[in-house]
Amino acid sequence: MTDALVIGAGPAGLMAAEALTAAGRQVVLCEGKPSPARKFLMAGKSGLNLTKDEPLADFCGRYDADWLRPILEAFGPEAVMGWARDLGQEVFTGSSGRVFPAAMKASPLLRAWLARLGQAGVQLRTRWRWAGFEGDGFAFDTPEGRQLIRPRVTVLALGGASWSRLGSDAAWVPWLGARGVGITPFQPANMGLRVDWSAQMQRFFGQPVKGAALIAGGQVERGEFVISVRGIEGGGVYAVSRAVRGGAPLYLDLLPGRSPVEVAGRLAKGPGKETVANWLRKMLKLDPARIALLQEWGRPLPKGEALARLIKALPVRHFGPRPIDEAISSAGGISRESLTEGLELTTLPGVFAAGEMLDWEAPTGGYLLTACLATGLWAGRAAAERR
Repeated sequence: MTDALVIGAGPAGLMAAEALTAAGRQVVLCEGKPSPARKFLMAGKSGLNLTKDEPLADFCGRYDADWLRPILEAFGPEAVMGWARDLGQEVFTGSSGRVFPAAMKASPLLRAWLARLGQAGVQLRTRWRWAGFEGDGFAFDTPEGRQLIRPRVTVLALGGASWSRLGSDAAWVPWLGARGVGITPFQPANMGLRVDWSAQMQRFFGQPVKGAALIAGGQVERGEFVISVRGIEGGGVYAVSRAVRGGAPLYLDLLPGRSPVEVAGRLAKGPGKETVANWLRKMLKLDPARIALLQEWGRPLPKGEALARLIKALPVRHFGPRPIDEAISSAGGISRESLTEGLELTTLPGVFAAGEMLDWEAPTGGYLLTACLATGLWAGRAAAERR
């Protein structure tokens, strides 16, 4: 019989394997893809955002699940930074508080981590795709054919439902559901919004929009986003995506640093003989991308105070979230009611779960990765104590 089984070699699964081996358990780590942590590596292509350096109370407040608090308190931002340094990867904190490895890549960190796990005795089996339960065992489709493992304890770290090409395809949902595990339906999180652009917007595809604020459901977020052929996406949009997904209308404040009265005063004389675009650029220092959005979503443009109000609260005409497989992360998953304090499945004794399989949601900015690491460690330690 296998001592400890971990299924899924992303950040949560790797952390669970490390916790188990640290407690003296013999670990087999199974990964369906040809190599581990593919989503982790993809996230690191633009600079791996490990965590956010801010007070723990503020950090925990960015999650929609209060039950995560003790888990994050046990392995929060400071612990994540220390963990990276222990792997030989120095970190730095940017002006926004986001923490990155000095190398700005995920691959050096992952290589060091895998080497440490290998030295600790973790057996990594790639191309071992979980295929559901078979009696009291876990069945796998492997290059050598069907294989069955009957472990003493198991940690599931199979990801959510976004980026299926990298392994997070939620194929596990019916298997756990059939075993009585409560699962909240998956929805896209940190996702872009679909927009049906007019032809005039084509020249702006790929351009960032800076200096604006996004407003949805009482939430105001200043952040950059990108105009794409499919709509709008990027950190600013992701920050309000939960409210928008819930039905809140979305508005842009194109000049968050100025009051409506000040904007109206600057526009009082009208454009005269100038084009509207030149007039707005000169009077308000609006860049071409923000002017294009104003003309796209505000046409026909009003005058005077009405135009000032529109600049301060421009309705975003979108058609809802982009598909879940394009989302940075997913909301939904195994419900809190189906878990013990140690993240053990109540209907499957000896089986634990971690990472994006669990029903929690957070914005980008290091929160997603920190929670995956923290829940992996928590589940791994709890599983190690079970005999």
